[in-house]
Amino acid sequence: MSILRRFILHSDLNNFYASVECRLNPRLAKNAVIVVGDVEKRHGVVLAKNYIAKSCGVKTGDTVIEAENKCRDIAILSKVPARLWLYQRVSKIVKSIYLKYTDNVESFGIDEAWLDVSANAKSYAEAMELAEMIRQEVKETLGLTVSIGVSYNKIFAKLGSDLKKPDAITMITRGNFRERVWPLPANALLYVGHATEKRLTKMNIKTIGDLATTDVKTLQRVFGIMGTRLWEFANGLDNSPVQRWGDKDETKSIGNSVTCPKDLTNMDDVNTVIYTLAECVAMRLKREAMYCKEIQITIKNNRLESYERQCKLPYPTDTSKDIAESAIKLFVASNGLAEPVRALGIRLKDFSTDMQLSLLSDHTSITKQETLDKTIDKIRDKYGCYAIGRGNTLLDAELGDINPQAELHIIHPQYYRF
Repeated sequence: MSILRRFILHSDLNNFYASVECRLNPRLAKNAVIVVGDVEKRHGVVLAKNYIAKSCGVKTGDTVIEAENKCRDIAILSKVPARLWLYQRVSKIVKSIYLKYTDNVESFGIDEAWLDVSANAKSYAEAMELAEMIRQEVKETLGLTVSIGVSYNKIFAKLGSDLKKPDAITMITRGNFRERVWPLPANALLYVGHATEKRLTKMNIKTIGDLATTDVKTLQRVFGIMGTRLWEFANGLDNSPVQRWGDKDETKSIGNSVTCPKDLTNMDDVNTVIYTLAECVAMRLKREAMYCKEIQITIKNNRLESYERQCKLPYPTDTSKDIAESAIKLFVASNGLAEPVRALGIRLKDFSTDMQLSLLSDHTSITKQETLDKTIDKIRDKYGCYAIGRGNTLLDAELGDINPQAELHIIHPQYYRF
């Protein structure tokens, strides 16, 4: 398939969690609806909202109290606990609809996907017809709406689905992208987050057009390879393929995070949470039959401010002990307890398929730890997460109740590697 003639769709389920809840309980539809995590376990932030709540100023990530204050004088607020198992089931049904139109379906989270329909569309008109058929089938089958972007690459297809919501189709072509895309703010482009936007603003780069017309070498000096990728994205030069459904993507990171049931104010509590997370990511790493060479921790304080720290490991490892000890060193070096800690996360990166131990490594100790980890993993696979645990998890009932294997806490892979 020639890169010059591609027709890519990006389908985004509108307000997915909230839409599913409103569909199942139509009485909610007239209210401002927010889907929230477990308030008692302090996951009580807004995970999704409907358009009425959005019109009140509610944002994803707001606390429940913030959402209540924003809706107080405007609309009745309905708070619905998240049911991830339900949303996953609905997501699978939606993906099965997509697969009627192409085998090239690549998920981008639970509610979004790219579809390459080049084999079934010979023109933009035909690609638009397929998009309309998908939109109608999702609505008729599930009562949910999607916004679909139609373009010649994944980046502009994704941007197109964001341009008009809900229940809409937007087309971006080689002939019109400068007119449609370049006037948009730089943060409308995929992977231009808050930190990147601030750095671009300091360079007087405010729109996607500004980014596209900036000398790529200047962007490389500031952002490294990421600068090159963003310049390519802004100029419509993304040629990445849409993954075939069922193909296993290369694992680029493995991570878990948790909002703690109470603020962490001492290292004993921090150690408990870090070891819990480390055991979980180590289990997932072993399932991939890989070793990690880099670790990253994310710390969120009680003012909901987050920051990350990362380091290379002295040798590739898959043991929970090595991962936990490295994470604790990073935490201490970052002065992590300068403020009470609300949430912690661990992400493993830079993988290899062998250990490559140095002559200075304690081979016997490492082998014993690997054997211990595997035994613990087998017990948990058979009897559940709480069947066996470290002694320090028994000292605090709240922290000992953390289950980082829950879907809510899994940090999913990044889809582009810079």
